[in-house]
Amino acid sequence: MRITGVFGLGAASGLILATWLLTDHNSDPATSSSPPRHMESTLPATPTPTDPSLPTAGQRNRPRPGTPDPPLPEIPGTGVLRQGDSGHGIYELQVRLLQIPGIYDGGPIDGRYDTEVRAAVTLFQKRYGIHGDETGVYGDNTRFALMLRTR
Repeated sequence: MRITGVFGLGAASGLILATWLLTDHNSDPATSSSPPRHMESTLPATPTPTDPSLPTAGQRNRPRPGTPDPPLPEIPGTGVLRQGDSGHGIYELQVRLLQIPGIYDGGPIDGRYDTEVRAAVTLFQKRYGIHGDETGVYGDNTRFALMLRTR
């Protein structure tokens, strides 16, 4: 075969495989119970009229001009956490605080941001020189610093 001399055996077998995949191998169409899936079309035969007030395909996911962006979903363990809060994010904070010796030793892991957690966050902020978050509040800067030092 001349193709193998020019392109190599791998290219020739790739061309043969591609040709085989693109052709219909059903020698007796009467025995098939349904047409091959690659032959089906879900598009209408004639174009349907469009309503000019409806958005086009490229505009469907875009907000109308002048409308505010929808709020982003809250990811557990993110956002600002402070005394009085509770939930999974506080649980993770407590687990991380326990990993730093002398910060939250023996503190409960109960998912509640109480005075003991606030005191531990304050101590962590002071010990590691964390600035930018309110004292005793677990904000972005404190979270980043704690995550760098824990698992």
